[in-house]
Amino acid sequence: MFQRQTGYRVKVIAVGSGQALAMGRRGDADVVLSHAPEAERVLVDSGYFVRRRLVMHNDFLVVGPPADPAGLRGMSDAVAAFRRLAERPVVFVSRGDQSGTHQREQALWKRARLSVPPFGGSYVESGQGMGATLQLADEKHGYTLTDRATYLAWRDKLQLVPLVEGDPLLYNVYHVLELNPRNAPRINVAGGRAFAEFLVSPGTQALIGAFDRARFGRSLFVPDADKPDSW
Repeated sequence: MFQRQTGYRVKVIAVGSGQALAMGRRGDADVVLSHAPEAERVLVDSGYFVRRRLVMHNDFLVVGPPADPAGLRGMSDAVAAFRRLAERPVVFVSRGDQSGTHQREQALWKRARLSVPPFGGSYVESGQGMGATLQLADEKHGYTLTDRATYLAWRDKLQLVPLVEGDPLLYNVYHVLELNPRNAPRINVAGGRAFAEFLVSPGTQALIGAFDRARFGRSLFVPDADKPDSW
């Protein structure tokens, strides 16, 4: 659709937000889509990106085994849930890859005033993507933090169930960031800007809201381009 409208061809490099932002900082990408707000703001303030716009959001979940040995079921306070995880002899599987999900996990441990790794149970770093991390947590009958979209895509292959959700701290926002050409002279500035404009356009926002709704009975992402951005 983007190519048909603009004539630009897109090469997608699917990596975690930490890697994506590092690529943008080095000038190895023309435009970046990320869900690591704190890291994004630092790089914008440092001049590596010249424009950062809200695209969409979904949310994070704490998932775990149906038996729920940590007793998290029904909790809506993510920080309290993380404190409880630290108190119980359970397995927690972290992505451990500086992705946006990993950064949010680290922020939650910090808010709980706990170090990382935070407890005497078993803290495992997968060093992999979200799907592989969910599989590892499932194999170990452990807990992990996941974005809802990936969990829904994998849930039929897992025993893991959602246990903690609804906390504003679990809000998961995505921004598109345009690079500063002064720091990245090789980039395609016009192409990057065109793609950013495409993501926030009304037509694309409608597609985002409708994506896989029929399959899962709910929107995987909520379009946000026309909303105020406090992130």
